[in-house]
Amino acid sequence: MKFGLRYLLPLFFVFVTLNTLVLLNKQFELKRGIDADILIIANLFFFILHLLVYLFQKNALNHNNPNVFIRSVLGGMMFKMFMCAIAVLAYVTIIGPEYNKPAVFISLLFYLFYLTAEVLMLLRLNRTKNA
Repeated sequence: MKFGLRYLLPLFFVFVTLNTLVLLNKQFELKRGIDADILIIANLFFFILHLLVYLFQKNALNHNNPNVFIRSVLGGMMFKMFMCAIAVLAYVTIIGPEYNKPAVFISLLFYLFYLTAEVLMLLRLNRTKNA
């Protein structure tokens, strides 16, 4: 089964769109006390995280046992959840009590956009022959 870059288009679209929105709205974010650098770092973090999970799931689709794919989806979900929790805890620990709460909550909203893109990618893979 061939997997081209076209399956990754929703993920790239979300990454570029969110980066563009953050960069274009820097003045608005500064007025509201939102750290744009944290948003860009979080966007890159989620992009890499979802790309890794996608690669795991893509490899699991080639396996003869369908349970492998189910385990990879559940394992990917847990991996993303733990990595997000570790990232937030590391950020709060490193920065201290003056961490930027609005940036953290907006970053978690970014996660939902990436989750939507991941579901679209998996649905597109599911439509292909022998998926």
